[in-house]
Amino acid sequence: MSKFELKLPKMGESVAEATITSWLKDVGDAIEADEAVLEIATDKVDSEVPSEVDGVLVEKLFNVDDVVQVGQTIAIIETEGGESIEVKAPAAEPEPVVEPEAPKAVADVSQTVVAAKASVDPVVSTEDRFYSPLVKNIAKQEGISQAELDSIAGSGKDNRVTKNDIKAYLESRNSASSKPQTPEAVALPKVESNETKKEQAVNNQVDTPKSSSKQAEDKAKTEKPASKPVEKPIEVSNGDEIIEMTRMGKLISKYMVDSVQTSAHVQSFIEADVTDIWNWRKKIKDDFMKREGENLTFTPIFMEAVTKALKEFPMMNISVQGDKIIKKKAINVGMAAALPDGNLIVPVIKNADQLNLFGMAKRVNDLANRARLGKLDPDDIQGGTYTVTNVGTFGSIMGTPIINQPQVGILALGAIRKTPAVIEGPQGDYIGIRYKMYLSHSYDHRVVNGALGGQFVKAVKDYLEGWDVNREI
Repeated sequence: MSKFELKLPKMGESVAEATITSWLKDVGDAIEADEAVLEIATDKVDSEVPSEVDGVLVEKLFNVDDVVQVGQTIAIIETEGGESIEVKAPAAEPEPVVEPEAPKAVADVSQTVVAAKASVDPVVSTEDRFYSPLVKNIAKQEGISQAELDSIAGSGKDNRVTKNDIKAYLESRNSASSKPQTPEAVALPKVESNETKKEQAVNNQVDTPKSSSKQAEDKAKTEKPASKPVEKPIEVSNGDEIIEMTRMGKLISKYMVDSVQTSAHVQSFIEADVTDIWNWRKKIKDDFMKREGENLTFTPIFMEAVTKALKEFPMMNISVQGDKIIKKKAINVGMAAALPDGNLIVPVIKNADQLNLFGMAKRVNDLANRARLGKLDPDDIQGGTYTVTNVGTFGSIMGTPIINQPQVGILALGAIRKTPAVIEGPQGDYIGIRYKMYLSHSYDHRVVNGALGGQFVKAVKDYLEGWDVNREI
């Protein structure tokens, strides 16, 4: 028998560490080559770490929520044959001492022993329910009884209680206990007596402008401007539900706030007539499906138009660093995609200007499918130079999207609608039914002025309206 060190693989040039979100295999489980052993999360994307060999998992070197550096050994897998590999402890800070998890070989003990241990250890389950050392430690520190712990609904594998589950329970319990019992418990403005008010009025009348000015001056010297607004606590009433934000939700929230604070957002809107594109796609989409086995959506068509506009206006394909502008050579267009949990992710079409429409359609479908399945790699969402988001998917006719830093522009595609329009013909103007959509362009006004921002979105419109109805793909 030999031992194989499963290491955290390299996940892109800018990714140096990852957080373990869950173990898919337990100690003693058989593992096949290429089978996922655990799930990890970076600040970019969630992914799985597969085994490189067939064998049995004999040791986990990290727990859920631990941060692991790229290249560190995270587990030991025992394989058939070969020489045993010496295992080096990972270079990580020592963790608090907690009770180690009992091996499966000795886990089957009598109920008498379990009951005896439960009398001295308040977090040993009397229902044969597994709790990780991290959860046990939190329960001990917070004084959670065994009955309470057993009542917590688990969101982990086999309904196990995770760190987030126990934290959410603690927040809910603390909120309920801190709720004021009577209206008098709520902090109210100080009520002053009539005598106090009269005394203050007399003092105000004798104050001179000079003294008032001096007071204001002293106050200005002592008070510091607030860096951000103070968030007022929200009262939690009976029946209210407290939901812990997901890791990705917290990251998205931070990125959006940072972007608004970084860039001066300005929007330009334009309406495009896409009747020719609608009819062209309707005519060829069935043949494309039969030939390629894939659906031809509008997205690759829009991506192609945006790519052409970026080549025409390269100063939209830039980033800002301090007082310098970095003009990007590669045109890497990001496409915002919705995830099953409601969050968004932006996979990137690298070197989009080098793809024809067929290649663009293939790339769009591949990224969209892997995004829905949670199979994107960290490299798939890095290096974007401009972003497109399709708000029309949810029925919106337009939107004002937030720029995806460090880019300087993002285009929102509104819903395609049938609408009456004035059509110019050889015999004069007439009213007809057309397929139209709004394009909403958000751009960074620090470096993109209104002329450039408007010309860019106008170029996208012109490419869409000048569609060749006889084009083949």
